[in-house]
Amino acid sequence: MRENKTGRKPRRWPIVLLAAVAAVSTSGLLLLVATGGPGVGHFRTPEARLAYEDAYAEAFGQLPDPTETHDVETSFGTVRVYSWVAEGQPDAAPVVLLPGRSAAVPMWADNLPHYLEHRTVYAFDVLGDTGLSEQTVPLRDIGDAAQWVDEAMAGLSIERAHLVGHSQGGGLAAAVAVRHPERLASLTLIEPILTLGTLPLSVVLASIPVSLPFLPESWREAGLNAIGGVEDEEVDPNDPLARMINLGAESYNSSGLPNPSQLTDAELKDLPMPVYVAIASDSSLAGGEAAAEKAQLIPDAQVKIWPDTTHSLPMQVARPLDTELETFWSAHP
Repeated sequence: MRENKTGRKPRRWPIVLLAAVAAVSTSGLLLLVATGGPGVGHFRTPEARLAYEDAYAEAFGQLPDPTETHDVETSFGTVRVYSWVAEGQPDAAPVVLLPGRSAAVPMWADNLPHYLEHRTVYAFDVLGDTGLSEQTVPLRDIGDAAQWVDEAMAGLSIERAHLVGHSQGGGLAAAVAVRHPERLASLTLIEPILTLGTLPLSVVLASIPVSLPFLPESWREAGLNAIGGVEDEEVDPNDPLARMINLGAESYNSSGLPNPSQLTDAELKDLPMPVYVAIASDSSLAGGEAAAEKAQLIPDAQVKIWPDTTHSLPMQVARPLDTELETFWSAHP
């Protein structure tokens, strides 16, 4: 990996943090100007789709080869799912992964090898967002989004699993837990946005100019880096994951994707499954210490603020986080 003028090597994790900030800020702006109902996510041109698919394939190449590729039909479209079967662990409940906004399955490249040491894994591309899932029916709200996840799990004959979500995927995982708890052996929320609290005011205010389409791209990038607490030199735009996310953000219209909804105190107290919550110490988009305190309302909750991390927590501390998660999952078979 190339070094920059500061002598530091660009890292791959900041791009996921910036993608989340960009997506959330852009969706906030769209809410202000939207006049119609929810739409169906789509690529803006056939050429853009082909370019994105090439970038996706390159980023996906950093993952272990999947055992099988599935296209699962649901009421809202076809969900692309990859499975990695752990032959030596036939009785262990599988893990189901829901990625953050714009990140798709390739975001799990740093974590997947660790999970596969112990259990089978299914990774979903989100309907209505970038990735290779094909949405055909609008999602009216987060309840509809939870429904397609439940239907996809049923279509894969997953009776019970450890559900894991990062960022917006964390909010989606929480919605599934509230509406379809019987599916879950456990729930893991990694920096779940708009789920345990609102976005930090500093992010909301800073994201307003970042979201304005008429500003120069260099201003937008500098603003995103400032929000994420990332130096310009730390982001490598040539990283395959970064290239895939950037192309998706430019070419895919996901304005109809419903944002997560904040769980009520009653919903948190009623969650019947064990829950692991990971919150970043710095640049948290989940709500930081306030979100961690809110999560304590869950009856069976393990809550941790990971030191020296940002919203890209699952990449920054992949091995220690994954080791802790396996211990958590093993305690709740």
